[in-house]
Amino acid sequence: MITERQEKLLDFLIKEYITTAEPVSSMALKKVSDLDVSAATVRNDLQELTEKGFITQPHTSAGRIPTQKAYKYFADRLESERQEFFEDFIARQVRFAHEEMEQEMKFMEDLIQTLENDNLFEILNILDKWHKKTKN
Repeated sequence: MITERQEKLLDFLIKEYITTAEPVSSMALKKVSDLDVSAATVRNDLQELTEKGFITQPHTSAGRIPTQKAYKYFADRLESERQEFFEDFIARQVRFAHEEMEQEMKFMEDLIQTLENDNLFEILNILDKWHKKTKN
């Protein structure tokens, strides 16, 4: 649909327009973007975004403003990024819980083995370690 560079420009344009409520010029975009391209390249990409219906130019000498299509594209991308963030967060939490469960299972195995050996001193040591660990 649009290139990665055009996506970045559109992102900067929308954020700048939301901040200033003024049409955004190609020079302003060149200043705020981290893209290492010429102003002419920025203007060419803006022209393509205009042709694809993402931005409009109120009049010839004005900068560009985002259209409803641009806002929808922007919001959909934010939603997708948010979804990916939460999926990664949940996966990390599941891994952490799994590791904790493995540690608890190891503790239980040690305790059962010690109980089978009738070593009361070892049982108390294991319980003491577990109590200190769960207390923190």
